[in-house]
Amino acid sequence: MSDYHQEQIETLLAVRDHLRVMPTSAVDGIRERIADYLAFRREVDDFLESHLSAICTRSCFEGNESACCTREGIITFFADVVINALVSPEKELVPLFEVLGRPNPGFKCVYLGPAGCLWRVKPIVCAMFLCDPARAAAFDADPDARRAWDALKLREKTFTWPDRPVLFDDLEARFLARGLRSPLMYNHNSPGLLRIKARAGVASGYERRPRRRPNHQQSAG
Repeated sequence: MSDYHQEQIETLLAVRDHLRVMPTSAVDGIRERIADYLAFRREVDDFLESHLSAICTRSCFEGNESACCTREGIITFFADVVINALVSPEKELVPLFEVLGRPNPGFKCVYLGPAGCLWRVKPIVCAMFLCDPARAAAFDADPDARRAWDALKLREKTFTWPDRPVLFDDLEARFLARGLRSPLMYNHNSPGLLRIKARAGVASGYERRPRRRPNHQQSAG
């Protein structure tokens, strides 16, 4: 098993197991926290379906002309895993474990199945990436569509880019507080993202949470 597969499967397994044993109130808190993000992702999906579905399906999926979904080249954030695991029924997670448990001899992403991406809510990097030919085909003759896409790209950063308190950092913090560690926690592992947080004066929820001190106060008696 490659390091990529190992990181992916271990993170997915840990997230699934944590969600199973977390108090209902904690899971409900995460569901509430991701509601705005899921609404944003529905807007992105609607836009892509309207403006790029035919272009990307023809060039990438059917024609193999693009290297967008390359083998072990897809970045998945820890938050991507949490969100997808939370909104997916167990039967949709099984194929993810299956493909990660065997070698990927091809040149395409391990998550790319016969009907497309195996994730219910695909990684944000995949959803928001457009190659230059696709951008030209969709936007050169439609400046309104280009402006709408640029606006979506700006909104993406309000969930992912840690120059302010953002969802992706917060989800990492919640699971760090429960003792889960993952190499996919880039907001807490990546030197580049840590520098961005430091320059912006942003402390994650996990870093802000004070350590519990033992209570040495003795009762009177």
